[in-house]
Amino acid sequence: MSGRARLALCAYAATLLAAGALIPLVDGVGWLVQAAVLLGVQSGVGALARRVPLARTLTIGVQTLVTLLLLTLVFVRDHALFGVVPGPEALMRLGELLVAGGEDVGTYAIPAPMTDGIKLMVVGGVVLIGLAVDALAVTFRSAAPAGLPLLALYSVAAGLSDGGASWLWFLLAASGYLLLLLAEGRDRLSQWGRVFGGAARNSGGLADGLAGVSGGSSPVRTGRRIGVLALGIALVAPLALPALDSGLLGGKGPGNGRGSGGGTISAVNPLVSLQNNLNQPDNREVMTYRSNIENPQNLYLRILALDEFNGSEWRSSTRRLTDVPDRLPQPTGLGRDVSVTEVRTNISASRSYQQTYLPLPYPASEVRVGGRWRYEPEGRTLVGDDGQTTRGVQYEVGSLVVEPTAAQLAAAGSPPEELVREYTQVPGSLPGVVAETAEQVTEGASNAYEQAVKLQDWFASDGGFTYDTTVTSGTGSSAIARFLRDREGFCIHFSFSMAAMARTLGIPARVAVGFTPGTMKADGAISVGLRDAHAWPELYFEGVGWTRFEPTPSRGSTPSWTRPEVPTDSASDVAQPSAGTSAEPSAVPSAEDSCPPQLRQEGGCGPSQEPGAALPTDRGTPVGTVVLVVLAAVLVLVLPLSPLLWRTRARNRRLGSGGRTPADAAARTLAAWREISDEAWDHGIAPDESLTPRKAAARIVRLGRLDTTAAEAVHRIAGSVEQVLYAPEPRPAAGLAEDALTVRAGLRASAGQGARLRATLLPRSSVRVVWAVAERRTALAERWAGRPGAGRWTARLRRLTRQHG
Repeated sequence: MSGRARLALCAYAATLLAAGALIPLVDGVGWLVQAAVLLGVQSGVGALARRVPLARTLTIGVQTLVTLLLLTLVFVRDHALFGVVPGPEALMRLGELLVAGGEDVGTYAIPAPMTDGIKLMVVGGVVLIGLAVDALAVTFRSAAPAGLPLLALYSVAAGLSDGGASWLWFLLAASGYLLLLLAEGRDRLSQWGRVFGGAARNSGGLADGLAGVSGGSSPVRTGRRIGVLALGIALVAPLALPALDSGLLGGKGPGNGRGSGGGTISAVNPLVSLQNNLNQPDNREVMTYRSNIENPQNLYLRILALDEFNGSEWRSSTRRLTDVPDRLPQPTGLGRDVSVTEVRTNISASRSYQQTYLPLPYPASEVRVGGRWRYEPEGRTLVGDDGQTTRGVQYEVGSLVVEPTAAQLAAAGSPPEELVREYTQVPGSLPGVVAETAEQVTEGASNAYEQAVKLQDWFASDGGFTYDTTVTSGTGSSAIARFLRDREGFCIHFSFSMAAMARTLGIPARVAVGFTPGTMKADGAISVGLRDAHAWPELYFEGVGWTRFEPTPSRGSTPSWTRPEVPTDSASDVAQPSAGTSAEPSAVPSAEDSCPPQLRQEGGCGPSQEPGAALPTDRGTPVGTVVLVVLAAVLVLVLPLSPLLWRTRARNRRLGSGGRTPADAAARTLAAWREISDEAWDHGIAPDESLTPRKAAARIVRLGRLDTTAAEAVHRIAGSVEQVLYAPEPRPAAGLAEDALTVRAGLRASAGQGARLRATLLPRSSVRVVWAVAERRTALAERWAGRPGAGRWTARLRRLTRQHG
């Protein structure tokens, strides 16, 4: 067997071994057999292309094309030309499956059911990783960098799994990588003759590249020993270091327990899924509800409270569970003189929403629900027992609408010492800048309530923070310090930072996780989607109890007790209110596909002199060439998608602006109008600047054949634009981002399949980029013409051009 054939076989085996780490994530193993077949065909095509031989880049191109044909045949053959050629309809269907798979990954618990979307993501991901490994290790003869895609495959699996037997998957993945390195090393050493290659070789088989007749040469034996030693250290080190108990091997650390049998509830951490939900491309509905509450914008649906901060994460404490009482006890700390109204809410959870905790308005006073549920008194939450989840559950909740006045909160007495001791603990690892910043922001406040309001306003409007769901969602002490420095993040960062700063000031604080109130539907029901997932701080005031604050800009609604009526000595300390909810658009994080250079073996890249081989000698490819080829491939893939990427970025920028000042509200209104105008343009309705907003809205509704819901959304945005442009004191409406997304959905629903594909891949409004470049070029030309001596340089440039011509 030739050296390249051995490398190809080892690359195939290494990819399959690393793919084993995905087995605990989904039901069944049939997908692994399918992936093995596709990998085998892909590897075989590469071997044939190299034997021709084809140029290396052309070899990778042929493998990529065959991979696309295989995925088309397996997953979307009914939409393809001749069942295998991916036309526009097949590509669109593949995209829909990927989107559905992303939603399913964020919805289902592990092990997830093998839906079509998840199957495409798993099988397609393994095949693409196999293509990268084969290209690096075999085509370019650089096995060391091939460990990066293998590590990526394992890291994704380890990050998503709950840690069960993950050491075995790490061992298999590492063994595959060592096998690949040894095969390449043996092949390179054998090129130097008998001294390094051994006395003789076996007649064939995989061992032919790994050992000689007498047990292998000294360098190969030494390499095996080093590999085994390194693998052993990698397995043992995390066990010896407590800080790594939930690291590379995915071992169970704090926060992964599950309540079973109703004894206790172990800490859980829902934050990764929260960020995934915020970044979903579609705001998939997870539940609907109807309530007799007067103002639904105050009806947050709370899942659980994170009340313990250990320096590395916020988590909920381990507490005792009880049976669900007929009537829940009075909320802790709530006095008789605070205004309280009891409301009823009927909630219906989607069958795709599977959560151990039952979302409830806070504080709930009565819950009527079927199934096996237990009650945790401290957090006032209901937890599923013995596998019970929210999937398809319908239930009725009685809850209290607590409306304290600013004076009541300002006059709150001292909390109980036990509560203060538990809810003001901060870890020793918390950087001093957190407490220092809290003192600076709340300077001049005369009581805990004024301190809390100043913290909220600083985060929401005064501190210059930016809302961004693509920021890494670290939850420890260092993440809080980084957030205070960079001033960009999403609800997790805002709520955790405010809670930690409140604790440094001696105010009891915790963080609630759940959903903002959602969006009203035409039939009066309210829909809650994935992107309504949210986190907010709760601070304790004696006589009122646990009280919600909203530091995250452009999310949720500002509590009435923190609005300008606050009795404080400095009126400027109070933020402007922002009513209404806002479902943030999907932010598309940018990918980092660079491959770092690897140190090559000195003297091991001599000319290949394999007996009987008719192929040219292969001295190996410099790592710089590999990097250039990868960058060129990325460029080839990105250029056709640049209109789509620009359009997505423009949509996210327009609908994701923050701030609560009147100027910010006006900017959001005009940005939403520009967005629906461009969306209509993408679907064939060219903009007409001569029309008023009202007439332009009627034109979009008529030509776009919008349904009632989308038409109402267009007219609401047009009305807000008229307010901004013509009213003496503009009062733009809330929820414009949701209205813009509703209009987009209406335009896509009424358009044909071809029109939708054109609007997605080649949006007409992307011509704005060309216009912007032309304007910039004209401005630069005018600026250059106005500089002294510009005419002389221009004449000289023309003479040089004529000479070369």
